[in-house]
Amino acid sequence: MQSAAEQQKVTPPRWTRPSQAVPEPPAQWHRVLTLLADVSLFIGTRAIWTQAASHRPVVAAAISLCYASILACGVLALVVRRARSLARLDLCVLVTAIALTLCGWAMDHGGSDEAILTTQAARELVAGHAVYGQPCPWLFGHGVALTPTVTGGYDFTYGYPPLVPLLTAPLLWLGHGALPATVVSTAALLAGTVALWRMLPTPWRSAATMACLGFGFLPSYGRLGYPAIVALALLMPVVVRWPRIGRGGRLGAAGPARAACLGAACAAQQLPWFLAPFLLAGIYAVRRGELGPRAAGLVVARFAGATGLVWLLVNMYFVVSEPGSWVRGIALPLTQGAVIHGQGLVGVSLYFTDGSDRLDWYAHASMLLAAGLLALFVLFVRRLGPAATVLPWCAFFLATRSQDGYYLMMTPLWLAAAVTAPAAEFATAWQPRPRMLSRRPARIAAAALLLAPALASAAWAATGTPPLALRVASVGRAAPTAVARLGIEVTNAGAVALAPHFTLTTGQGMSRYWTVVRGPVVLPARATARYELRPPAGRFTLPRPGVRVRLRAFTAVPQTLSSADVRLRSSG
Repeated sequence: MQSAAEQQKVTPPRWTRPSQAVPEPPAQWHRVLTLLADVSLFIGTRAIWTQAASHRPVVAAAISLCYASILACGVLALVVRRARSLARLDLCVLVTAIALTLCGWAMDHGGSDEAILTTQAARELVAGHAVYGQPCPWLFGHGVALTPTVTGGYDFTYGYPPLVPLLTAPLLWLGHGALPATVVSTAALLAGTVALWRMLPTPWRSAATMACLGFGFLPSYGRLGYPAIVALALLMPVVVRWPRIGRGGRLGAAGPARAACLGAACAAQQLPWFLAPFLLAGIYAVRRGELGPRAAGLVVARFAGATGLVWLLVNMYFVVSEPGSWVRGIALPLTQGAVIHGQGLVGVSLYFTDGSDRLDWYAHASMLLAAGLLALFVLFVRRLGPAATVLPWCAFFLATRSQDGYYLMMTPLWLAAAVTAPAAEFATAWQPRPRMLSRRPARIAAAALLLAPALASAAWAATGTPPLALRVASVGRAAPTAVARLGIEVTNAGAVALAPHFTLTTGQGMSRYWTVVRGPVVLPARATARYELRPPAGRFTLPRPGVRVRLRAFTAVPQTLSSADVRLRSSG
């Protein structure tokens, strides 16, 4: 028998491989998010490729390479084994999205009415002329959209803050038309997307690609040259982790930079004006819960001061050179009296009833809702804090101009807040709690009371009655399927005299106004008159059978809409 010690001597040692760290696999939700961002790049890509294939083969070839990249990324998103590899794949998806955005811009950079006005404002600025209050009707035509007003005319002036024309001015050498403005907005979108992508936590970065460049809608707004896209890009660094601004009572190096971005965004377009009060109120509430009222007030004052200073610096030249027209210009979207339009509540008066004699109350309802939501945000910031980037746009659902662009152009901010400003950031935020709001039923009643004025105003506007009764009396034809003259009988059933302006529409939105050849400019109360109208292009081509044709009459004082369905059948 061998002893245990002897056995140890003769037993060969057991060699083991050194332990190696196993790479951490990516979370399944990260894979799915990367895949969704990759899939979103398909949307709209075929239409651009089809357009390019016939006369821009280089662009078509680039899009084909993007297709290959999308397919490869789709495979790799499901098979890579390491989180680091998936993060690199997120970068590949972003680069592909940027390439597709540039291809889309190369194929379509004609811009919109906003881009054309922005470029013209930049030209006037370079020439040393006034920018605001200068109508430019010669820019509109050849399919460029018009903004009709209730006064029977159109708005041909630049009505945005001046930052985007200032950025556009150095690029005027690129060409005529709206090209310089579309370069600015598209470049801003790409820069904002990259900034948001970098600032988000690594697993969430593909969400930035998807929200900003996927689906196709934000790149299309960039190609159209909307100033709001520049504002969006500037807001992205502001919104990421915004509840941490001023933590510890210090703004640090990032705080003034974010304030500068907010001020510049407010100097680019008016939409940030509605977001800024929510951010400032939220910062105050979070910092007051941490530092107390005095220190929180100082933090917000410094941040707001830096924001206002940047905004003033951008506007300073115009404040000095054309103060009156500058004020009227940047306030124009609120005062221009554009006809009602959009996907919000105004659809009731536009499409589901024959109009309303209380259109002004849509605007009142919108402002009341904005104020009510801000008050609710302050009262319940611990619950509503994460929704600070969504709440401001709710007010536009009740506005006279409730286009969906007001909501969807700011959706990347929703994502930034959802990822970096969760409810935990507001757990200790200060909420005003007077004694009367100490009980839950009282708080519910207070919330209802804050929203009631907006809802009542909206209901009052939507339930208004059309003041004018419209009836087609005669039809003069230029051809069996075209109308050259239209005689209508109009009865003013209201108690005030009205000055109507007429148009025919065959779908959503507004067509150009018809010219009044014969008829009173002002129709007295309780009076009936006959009007003879001529189409703006000399003839109105009848739509195919089954298309709804609406005769509309707008008045400015008060703002009213009267509509009637008309049947204009072909005489052939």
